[in-house]
Order: sequence, then structure tokens, then C-alpha cells
Amino acid sequence: MNLTPAKKRIAIIGGGPSGLFMYKRLIESKATNFEIEIFERKDYLGAGMPYSSEGANVEHITNVSDNEIPIIFNSIEDWVKIAPKEILKRFDINEEKFNEYKVLPRLFFGEYLSAQFKLLKEAAENKEIKTNVHLNCVVEDIIDFPDDNQVAVCVKGLPKAYFDQVVICIGHNWPKKYEGRIPNYFDSPYPPKKLLLKLHHPVGVMGSSLTAIDALRTLARQNGKFEEKEDGTYRYHLACEGFKVVMHSRNGLLPAIRFHLEDSHLGKEETLSKAEIKESMAKNGGFLSLDFVFEKNFKEIFIKKDPAFYEQIKNMNLEEFVLAMMTFRGKLEPFDLFKKEYEEAEKSIEKRKSIYWKEALAVLSFAMNYPAKYLSAEDMERLQKILMPLISIVIAFVPQSSCRELLALHDAGVLSIVAVGDEAEVKPLETGGADYHYRVGDKKVVIHFDTFIDCTGQPHLSFDDFPFKSLINNGTLSPARLKFQSPERGKEEMKQNDLVTKKENNYFLTVPGITINDHFQVVNEAGQANKRIYIMAVPYIGGYNPDYSGIDFCEAASEAVLSSILS
Repeated sequence: MNLTPAKKRIAIIGGGPSGLFMYKRLIESKATNFEIEIFERKDYLGAGMPYSSEGANVEHITNVSDNEIPIIFNSIEDWVKIAPKEILKRFDINEEKFNEYKVLPRLFFGEYLSAQFKLLKEAAENKEIKTNVHLNCVVEDIIDFPDDNQVAVCVKGLPKAYFDQVVICIGHNWPKKYEGRIPNYFDSPYPPKKLLLKLHHPVGVMGSSLTAIDALRTLARQNGKFEEKEDGTYRYHLACEGFKVVMHSRNGLLPAIRFHLEDSHLGKEETLSKAEIKESMAKNGGFLSLDFVFEKNFKEIFIKKDPAFYEQIKNMNLEEFVLAMMTFRGKLEPFDLFKKEYEEAEKSIEKRKSIYWKEALAVLSFAMNYPAKYLSAEDMERLQKILMPLISIVIAFVPQSSCRELLALHDAGVLSIVAVGDEAEVKPLETGGADYHYRVGDKKVVIHFDTFIDCTGQPHLSFDDFPFKSLINNGTLSPARLKFQSPERGKEEMKQNDLVTKKENNYFLTVPGITINDHFQVVNEAGQANKRIYIMAVPYIGGYNPDYSGIDFCEAASEAVLSSILS
């Protein structure tokens, strides 16, 4: 009679950075009573979209350095000592002169992530944890069987495979709305090889953050070249007459620039405790107060770290603070401000001294992820409309080399930025490109671009966009919703907002994606968490997980998932 307990079968859907961190957590846990199967659409693990040819060319770089990245199996600094020489040579990396504070080519970082998967797989073998990796496979559906306490993974061309638990780690996804149907209209700049275009006309770009900078780095090299002179000045020489890039953003501002972080891991230990969240909710009618989070996870940081700045902001509420920061940024012409912030960031790095208010804003953004699901609908609207626009500008952390390129392009008369406000509209044209409609004062403006690129970044995808349809059709999932604290406010919003619904005497705001709990388990309409299905796919949980913090998210979410799996 075999008394050995059956090993738990765990599937990880997606082998990019999220899947890598989930695998790391499982392999490094004390438990060994499971078998792991990893399903990946591509022919390699680790790199995902941002760090592979799907999201980067040789000119694209990370906006984080080795010292800011949580250690997976080993640090990049340690890995370069054992990395294949041909990889180091290809990216001009010298292991003896490696600097953990410098940003890296994205494709090189992808090689590192792929190597980490291999090292973890070897560690799994040493612990006798069986791992099956399925590359070049398309997961078409996932089906929950509650009565059997099993989940089926349906791979194209293969029989169903059954698991005790499934962790969905599929990553970036830009649904194509117009691309391929409208000539010279791109729904995203990825994969960047599609932007290897020589153009003799202005290009319209929607957005001004890191995604837009990715497009700029590629287009600039196709239509001219950069030159660094002996005196250190950086110049751009245009080769294709007529080529220009016009960026458009709501407020006409460029993103902020990488500076020295005092805490390279952004105060992850300083986020609100569960007890503090619970206490705030008890005092606020069952909702977490956004003002409480702003006070505790932002303003109070400065009492010790920057008392002078605290004196300036201590009496400001969230709206007043954002207005003050936006007003300050709006006083200067965008590229003058960009140059000033570049110089400020250079001093910060040289002196190893943080720009505290920007670092604290990054901490606040990260801190918002876990408790966002406990906000009222009113506070979520404030978060998205008021705070997130400032956060998205300030915590982009544009690398210095990208700043130099943007300034060189602007100095050459090739790059400009336009503020289009909240009501702007882009209308793709069947004949190609798009018209940009916006207002300048009282005047309506329509500008045509023969080539147009949407660079607003990864969109928060809706419940209906979720790819594994059986989970929707069988009621395993539910759309993410937040309750209005004030029924009167909900009733008023319902008159003009299709996303507001009424249930009994309460009003709810539907937010992007699906409902999850604190352990990233999916939740059905009855509010029951599913103990078999977890989701770390950021595009599909944006309503309850509003901050795209990349590797930081992978680290935090995988820890929460593991603790639930082990319990």
C-alpha cells in the first residue's frame, strides 16, 4: 500500500517575468510536494514581451539598474561572471567593470531573466521537484471543475491537462483595433521592428512616457543619427527631410528622470500594514480612505527625511498637493523643465542623494496596489483622475541616455510636444494615418498625421477582454467593481456613466478587469474566492491593481500567491 501523499500539480501559464518569480517562490519554498508545469507561447522563458524582440530592439534600455532589481537566483552582477562570453560581447558588457547602478540594454536583461529560469530549474532538480516546460504552445482555454477540485488547461492541439492549482501569468497585451486595417496606424510601438521606417513627414505620437520614448529611439535611428562631440555635447543629424515627431499628452508634460534612490527597493517595507488598513476601514464606513493612505504613505515620510518639504505640504490635501506640483511643472516650457530636471537628476546621482518627494511618490504608487480594492468608488475616481496622472509622470524614471536623445532631437527641431487636454480625440482614417482633434483655448484644432502611433502604454483591459472564456462563461470570474460610499453620488453618476450600476440600494462602479482578493485568487459574483486559480496578469486586474510596477509587482504578488498555496 503506497502511503506517499500525491504531489500537488501546479501550472504556471506564461513564462515571462511574472511566471519566473512565481517559479522562484515555489522552488525556494521549504515545500517540495509539488510538480510544476510551465506553458509559454514563445520558444524561450524569462524575457517576456518587454525584454525580448517583441518589445525591444538593441537601442532600448531598462529604466532600472541591478541594485533596484530583487534578486531572483543571483544578481546581474554575479551572473555576468558566469554568463556566456558571446552574450557579454554582443552587448559590450565587461564583467570586470560592471556597474550595478547603470541601466542595461533590455535585450541583455532578457538574456539574464532567461538564464535565471535555467538556474532555478537546476535548483528544482536538486530538490527533486519535477518541472515540465512547454514552449511554443498556445493555451486556448482554462476550465474550472469545482466538484473535482481540479482545473483543466486546454492547449491547442493537445488533450486537456488537469491541475490542482493554476497561476495565470500572461503578460502585456495590446489588442489590435486599427493596426493592419488602417495604413500607417499603429496601436502600439511593439514589436519595434515594425517602426524601422524611413519617413519624410511628421509622425503623430499619442503619449509622452516610456512607451513613446521607445518609439522615438527607434524612429530617430531610422531617419538620422546621433553624434557625441569631443566637448560632451550630443547632437542629432537629420537624414530624411521632413521627418518630425509630435508627441501629445493631456498636460503637455514630459516624464521625470532617473535620479539616485535612497531606498533602491522603494520602501516596500513601509507600506500600510493589514492592521492599519483594517482600522482605517472601521472608521470610514468599511472603506479604506485614500486621504489616509496619502497621509501615512506619503506625507508622513517627510517628517524625518525632509522636514522643510513637510512644512510646505503638511496642510495640503491630495488635490492641493497635485495642483501645486502640476502648476510648478507647468510654469516652464516642457523641454526647459526637462533639461532642468536632467541636471537636477545628474547631481542627485553624483552626490548619491535622493530627490525625496519623487521617491516618496513612487513608494505611494507601489503602496496603492494592495489596498486599492478597499477604496470607495469615489476615491478610486480621485486616484485615477487626480493622483495617477502625476504619478505616471514622476515615476517613469527616464534613463539619462534617453533624456540626452530627446533633448538632441528637440534642439534639432525634430521633436515637439503638445498639450491636448482631457477631451482630445484621435480619429483613424481609412486612407491612412489619423486626425488629432483637440482644443487650444476656445479654438478647435484638427491636425492630420500620415503616420500615427498610440504610445499610451499597456491599457487596463476589460473583463470581456479576458482570453480564457470558459472562466467567464461558467461564472468562475466576475467583473471588478467598487461600491459608492454615497448612494446619492452613485445615483447621480449613473445618469451619465454606463460603468455605474445599481444593486438593491447600492451603486457600484465597474473598474477594469476581474475581481481578485489579497492573495490574487479570482473571485466569483457571489464573492467566493477560488482556491484553485490565481492571476498575476497585470493587464487583466488593473481595476484592483492600478500601478504597473513591473518587477516589483512580480516580487510582491508571487509572495502573496505562494503563502496562499502553501496554506
